[in-house]
Amino acid sequence: MKDEAKKEEAKPVFLRGKKVILRPRHIDDVPRLARWINDPDVRKNIMTQFPLAEHDERAWVERKSDDKEVLLSIDTIEGRHIGTMGLHRINWIDRTAVSGALIGEKDCWRKGYGTDAKMTLLAYAFLTLGLRKICSEAIEYNAGSLGFNAKCGYKQEGIRKKQIFREGKCWDVVLTAVFAEDWLPLWEEYKKGLK
Repeated sequence: MKDEAKKEEAKPVFLRGKKVILRPRHIDDVPRLARWINDPDVRKNIMTQFPLAEHDERAWVERKSDDKEVLLSIDTIEGRHIGTMGLHRINWIDRTAVSGALIGEKDCWRKGYGTDAKMTLLAYAFLTLGLRKICSEAIEYNAGSLGFNAKCGYKQEGIRKKQIFREGKCWDVVLTAVFAEDWLPLWEEYKKGLK
């Protein structure tokens, strides 16, 4: 138990929210990532549908980041690794990016961790990186993702009709986005609860 606590202490904090810490990915994350991606309840909400082994996840964790993406792990404030989040396809000319998130620990669903992680990531995207628009997408039945994005100011921009095939049926993909100027008033209110 002490060794586990030391490992958690050694993980650097990149961003801190009310409920979560966003930190760089770590090789110790790999077994959890593989478990989450292969869990049918988690997998049905993401685009990856093929089985992934730990070596696949290890390659993703070890991949060198570049200036087109920011890849982070989500830990609770207490240090429990519960998910991943990132900015992808960063376009420095247009000042846009795509956000992605996965809360893999199902007992952490609908408890505000996704909202806190996303608000914290958006603060970094808008106030540090100077981006102006962040896009996202979710399968129409993914109420968790659509819900926490809405709380963070994302608005629907479009629909890809019958884009995804899951459980014997075609589903729409909902395209959403948030602009810095629309998000900023939400942030002013949200950060009152930050330490």
